[in-house]
Amino acid sequence: MRALLIAVGVVALVLILLGIIIEAVQWLLIIGLVALVAAAVLGVVHARRAMQ
Repeated sequence: MRALLIAVGVVALVLILLGIIIEAVQWLLIIGLVALVAAAVLGVVHARRAMQ
């Protein structure tokens, strides 16, 4: 599960950087931000389940 979260986070960061570099392709920035938020939420949910 940790590897999946790291992979999603890395992909999100790459998409955000590509979105910043290529300003005309704004959907890459949006997808990257959504993926980053999803990775954070999955991490929090997984951490809470592990604590219980």
